Amino acid sequence: MSLDPDDPRPPYKQVANALRAAILTRRFEPGEKLPSGAELASTYGVARMTVQQAIRLLRDEGLVVSRQGSGVFVRERTERPVELRPHLERAFERGDVSVDFAGFSGETLAGVLQEPLDKVRIGRLTPDSIALRILVPDLEQPMLLPRLVESPADEPDIRQRARQILRRSIQLIADSVHELADLGLVRKASVEVRAYAATPSFKLYVINHEQVFFGFYPVVRHTARLDGERKDLYDVMGRDTVLFHHSVSDDPSSAASQYVAQARTWFESMWTTVSHEVDL
Repeated sequence: MSLDPDDPRPPYKQVANALRAAILTRRFEPGEKLPSGAELASTYGVARMTVQQAIRLLRDEGLVVSRQGSGVFVRERTERPVELRPHLERAFERGDVSVDFAGFSGETLAGVLQEPLDKVRIGRLTPDSIALRILVPDLEQPMLLPRLVESPADEPDIRQRARQILRRSIQLIADSVHELADLGLVRKASVEVRAYAATPSFKLYVINHEQVFFGFYPVVRHTARLDGERKDLYDVMGRDTVLFHHSVSDDPSSAASQYVAQARTWFESMWTTVSHEVDL
């Protein structure tokens, strides 16, 4: 299992990619101990320091945990949050990239997409196609949240503020993705947006039909400026959402595989029934 000498990535990233694939496809099960550093160094034909760098990268991503005196173990991912950004960036290493998102505004999605899109722009990532589908609330309709702390009534000014945030985020995504196609850096690029009449209580990412990140929005009290006045609101906070990761395994009956299947089914059902197209 020596590394590919024609691969331009540093050896530690190649080792990390190989181990990551083994973890995500359940060749190493959650809770299982990885081979020792010496064994991995021999397996991949690299130095021990290279293996240590690879393990550090996987540990930062939340995929493994080191236990002093015992070794390195695959983390029980359903028990701990996992960072979305590195998984999303790796999705852009595929020829065809697809991301389905359901949430409140897409503000966090716009943030995590910028780095992989920038890497496509400079040629470090070279997907053939990018397809994004974004499912958001219909902010033309009355909403349960956000709302004033002092009153549960629907406030058009609050919805207008939320609508501005949503449009700004989605327009940034659409402009960035379509620019790649206009520059000829990807063969095909699409950003579709649909809305439905509900207040989201969670955010969901389905990446390349194989991985799902899911988390509940916490409701928090904060102050925002409306019509020049500072007012206290109850609002959902995407930045405070803890995401949990589920990935398709070789066993379609596993809990993770079934979770991904059900998440995809939910998204498709909302996309094709009660939602409507949003004009960017």
